[in-house]
Amino acid sequence: MKEDVCEIDSHNEEAVAEIKKKMLEDEIILNITEGFKAIGDPTRLKILFALSQKELCVCDLASILDMNQSAISHQLRTLRDKNMVKYKKEGKMARYYLADGHVITLIKMGIEHARE
Repeated sequence: MKEDVCEIDSHNEEAVAEIKKKMLEDEIILNITEGFKAIGDPTRLKILFALSQKELCVCDLASILDMNQSAISHQLRTLRDKNMVKYKKEGKMARYYLADGHVITLIKMGIEHARE
């Protein structure tokens, strides 16, 4: 007999109804999981952490992560597609930055959780 499961098939109808009313829409759930997948890659998380410190160009990121620019660009494209980073052109340079404060919050929460 497992200790981590109910031994009888019974549910709290009131609790179930209450949570079902509050349950997120499938589209929202999908967007959240896609966002977590994007930051679930170690290279992309390193990029996001670096960008949480300062705006950087692809060359800077490549040097920081000891990777080639093509690999960094590929990862940045994924992060742009998930609306986690944006860039601005400055002459011939493209400087990347985090799309909004929510990305910083996710990173900080992840760091706190990992250090517990």
